Amino acid sequence: MEYDESRLTVIDHPLVQHKLHILRDKRTGTKQFRELVTELAIFEGYEAMRDFPLEDVQVETPLETTTCKRIAGKKVAIIPILRAGLGMVDGILDLVPSARVGHVGMYRDPETHEPHQYYCKFPPDVDKRTCLVVDPMLATGGSLTAAIQFLREAGVKDIRALTLVSAPEGIKTVLDFDSDVRLYTCSVDRCLNENAYILPGLGDAGDRIYGTK
Repeated sequence: MEYDESRLTVIDHPLVQHKLHILRDKRTGTKQFRELVTELAIFEGYEAMRDFPLEDVQVETPLETTTCKRIAGKKVAIIPILRAGLGMVDGILDLVPSARVGHVGMYRDPETHEPHQYYCKFPPDVDKRTCLVVDPMLATGGSLTAAIQFLREAGVKDIRALTLVSAPEGIKTVLDFDSDVRLYTCSVDRCLNENAYILPGLGDAGDRIYGTK
């Protein structure tokens, strides 16, 4: 399946892959699953913000004045796709405590597999921020493309999508839908099954994060 690989980053750090194998295991309990999702979001956040510009700043150490670097003018908004995306928010906030958080609520029609929006609220200055859209699973791409569309309509220019496991079908859908969005994932899985679930996947991320079925 062909898509623009220049806008796809697969985080293949050994620690990421190790944590991912635990996340996939059906025996992993809710508490550990939730913790792993947060930890993996931190790894992804590092990569997604790797190109943020820096500027010089003078700092007084206990011994002398020195020139250090700080992030130059970047404002961040985290946009989880409800509900599973909420599981990744705390990890990104650990990295950027000043980030604002918006929300996009969607559910998937069990028959058509199409997303239906039921909630959408962004920070008032979202158009001036780099938006990190977070959702543990990228299956068909329907929910993610809808969230991207909402953000574009709100004037957002820099959108970066962070997922934990992604199906090739969803990757292609998202990258074809928007020629500027960048996508970060920990794994490109094999395919979708007839019910649009990712194989091998990790089950329903929302159910596993919140202990529901």
